[in-house]
Amino acid sequence: MIHDMMPGVEEALQKGMTSGYIGFDPTADSLHIGSLVQIMILVHFQKAGHKPVALVGGATGMVGDPSGKSKERNLLSKEEIDHNIEGVKSQLQKFLDFEGENAAEMINNYDWFKDYNFLEFIRDVGKHITINYMMTKDSVQNRLETGLSFTEFSYQLIQGYDFYHLYKNNNCLLQMGGSDQWGNIVTGTELIRRMDGGEAYAVTTPLIRKADGTKFGKTEEGNVWLDPERTTPYKFYQYWINASDEDVKNYIKIFTLKGKDEIEALIEEHDQAPEKRVLQQALAEEITVRVHSREDYDQAVKASQILFGKSTTEDLASLNEKTLLSIFEGVPMAEVNLEKYNNTANVTDLLSEVTNGIIFPSKGEARRMIKQNAVSINREKVTSAEASLDFLLLKQKYLLVQKGKKNYYLIKVE
Repeated sequence: MIHDMMPGVEEALQKGMTSGYIGFDPTADSLHIGSLVQIMILVHFQKAGHKPVALVGGATGMVGDPSGKSKERNLLSKEEIDHNIEGVKSQLQKFLDFEGENAAEMINNYDWFKDYNFLEFIRDVGKHITINYMMTKDSVQNRLETGLSFTEFSYQLIQGYDFYHLYKNNNCLLQMGGSDQWGNIVTGTELIRRMDGGEAYAVTTPLIRKADGTKFGKTEEGNVWLDPERTTPYKFYQYWINASDEDVKNYIKIFTLKGKDEIEALIEEHDQAPEKRVLQQALAEEITVRVHSREDYDQAVKASQILFGKSTTEDLASLNEKTLLSIFEGVPMAEVNLEKYNNTANVTDLLSEVTNGIIFPSKGEARRMIKQNAVSINREKVTSAEASLDFLLLKQKYLLVQKGKKNYYLIKVE
């Protein structure tokens, strides 16, 4: 999990409990799984007896970090950032212990920047870092051709001052972050040296690359978020369970707290029977339970079995509504009012006219496919075109219709 570190880091950490921090950008009210590497570094840091500090950039979020960005981002208001910070804190509490001798701490850099005026800042801080020094950083060099505003150019100075402030006021000797943050972090160590004559340290983690070249933490639908309202627990679970064999051997070391021996044993077991996907299952279980809950994990596993394996009406009925809709998101849905549903003569009428031809355009086609044994409702085959509507309504309002092997439909009865 280590990409780079300054000389002296290990020696400094051996001397006793040390405070170290990572900055989190509050651009949304949820973190996504791209932040999990940094969160896990803080988890390990705390488990080793040190004090983790999560710095949320209430002030820097108003400026925008150019690192790894090809264009300037939209700047957020104070109210939007405050809302986002609350969301981020609730997620960090699932990983870090905010009580005890080395309790984690969450700090907002807006607290010290809100009263700092521009003239004071450029006089007290700006004079210590040269333009030449700032220009050498990759985050600046990579944007010179496309354009870099003074706002973004000043970001590394502001982040550097964060480190200085935490060094002076919170005894923070270490800043950690992704490898793309190296330039910003060492600007902080340089500022501490020049302003205070002190010594501070930097550690960065590798940026995760997927074996197939696609971006980690992204799907066709966008980011994989930690917030269940943005990415359902089922889809979150699916992201990890579908990891490639090559990627999962890396992920299991980074995103779980399993020991070295256990991981090596799992990899050996996986290599002997890759089709059983023991690594993917171990990874998906630990990370889904930690981010969501054991109940959400159990529902996600059950949902996967329903979609990809054999299941019964009882299995379907045991899913909560959110998971049910998550599995079948995007399938055609027909809505029927309860009175019309109760007055419908038989299953053929329901699957054709009553649902406005969404499932079958005509009664004739519905009868033909029922006769071919190619229609099921709630996983049970419809054996008669004249069958009455005595189906269990899932969650008191849904029927799952399957036409052929791959075509699913939901009927919603209101």
